[in-house]
Amino acid sequence: MKISLVMATVGRASEVERFFKSLKEQSSRDMELIVVDQNEDDSLVRPVAILRDAGVEVVHLKCGERNLSKARNYGIARARNELVGFPDDDCWYEKNLIETILANFSSSADLDGLVGRWHEQDPVGGEPKRLTWDRMREFREASASSITLFFRKQVVEQIGGFDENLGISRWFGAGEETDLVMRCLRRGANVRYIPNAVVHHAWAEVSAGGTTSDTFARIRARSRGTGALYAKHRLPFYVILRGILAPLLRLVVPPYGRTRAVMNAARAIGRFEGYFAWLWNQRLEKERK
Repeated sequence: MKISLVMATVGRASEVERFFKSLKEQSSRDMELIVVDQNEDDSLVRPVAILRDAGVEVVHLKCGERNLSKARNYGIARARNELVGFPDDDCWYEKNLIETILANFSSSADLDGLVGRWHEQDPVGGEPKRLTWDRMREFREASASSITLFFRKQVVEQIGGFDENLGISRWFGAGEETDLVMRCLRRGANVRYIPNAVVHHAWAEVSAGGTTSDTFARIRARSRGTGALYAKHRLPFYVILRGILAPLLRLVVPPYGRTRAVMNAARAIGRFEGYFAWLWNQRLEKERK
């Protein structure tokens, strides 16, 4: 059994090389890396060649449109292995990650997907468990960041891959990975969380830098994706209300601070916008039909 890692990338160099380094150090080489390159230049040609020379199987694809979900779907269609994973271009793996993922799938024929642990977000981790739709629809389930997702390719293809309306560069600027897991769970997929499959990635919503207005715009766009999930999956009203009101309540609860206030205001506004915009788009789509 082998895994295909689909990495969409644009505008990064040192981070990509750090990820490549973590692949060279893996205890298992039963993998291929599919680089979906959205850069206009050829800056990744040399790093890819070095990775190949180190014995890692690499497929280098060019994709002109900057759409993260579309780039991932492009890579999934060309994946040759039974399993697929979705690393970001600025994450990196623990040395035994690939070995751990393959061992879990090999020992469980009925396993459809695994959610690993994002160390910087969750340094300790909880107990292994099976994810459920009931908890997912209440946003009470394990975190489902794309960097921690590993699925059988057939399962991802059966649900149509990532929703290309969601994710970085879209108006609904996030939520594509959670949406993928939700659609799998709604179809009865067996998806498990395992804390010993460890992925690294910087953890801070303001880590991308920029001005206060940049931070506001970035979090607002990402939160529109969350609001879209509320509507798309018809989540309970109390979940939607909690998601929109909770950031507003945090504005009046200490500790106070400009950055915290900006982030919470952006979350509330973005979730509200995303929820109603998705409903409106659904209505227009029905009218066109």
